[in-house]
Amino acid sequence: MTTPTRRPPIPEALALLETRRSVAAAGLQAPGPDADQTRRLLAIAARVPDHAMLAPWRFIVIAGAARGEIGARLSQAYRETNAHMPEEKREKFAAIMGRLFPAPLAVVVVSRPVEGSAIPAFERELSAGAVCMNLLTGAAAMGFDGIWVTGWAATHKAALAILGVGEGERVAGILHIGTAKDAPADRPRPDVAALTTHWSPPQP
Repeated sequence: MTTPTRRPPIPEALALLETRRSVAAAGLQAPGPDADQTRRLLAIAARVPDHAMLAPWRFIVIAGAARGEIGARLSQAYRETNAHMPEEKREKFAAIMGRLFPAPLAVVVVSRPVEGSAIPAFERELSAGAVCMNLLTGAAAMGFDGIWVTGWAATHKAALAILGVGEGERVAGILHIGTAKDAPADRPRPDVAALTTHWSPPQP
């Protein structure tokens, strides 16, 4: 029997995973991934655990002039669907919708149903979440910064129609990718030891 050879560790990859952090969309600017880099990022994003190889997700890419156009449509939709709100508050959030895509690239990861599949929906949605994380990690490995967000634009039916999200589909995340205007400071991280237990058989 041949003894398996362990692959050597990749220190740079480990350092990347240990230091990656999110940057607010408003803090992202050009340069962002070009067309070839974007295609490569999407291929990286798709290399996730996927029970039964269903690919229960898809991508909507928003870049270039489309960012301003979709922002304007989301802004107007927010006004129309929140007519009951005080005008000042409504306009404040409508303006935020209009500026929703400041980064050079945004990728909407859509969790989609797969007809006739015996794989639980929860597992398929977890796979879509893994796609989002791969996108962030891949972007960081390319030297870019990013953030994974949801919110009104990812959940309201009027916004989903504008994005092109179909019946039965859900937005797993909107990933904004670009270059940080300022180097982000790290934030407090969970106490992993406090969140970890080691299973042992119950004592008789």
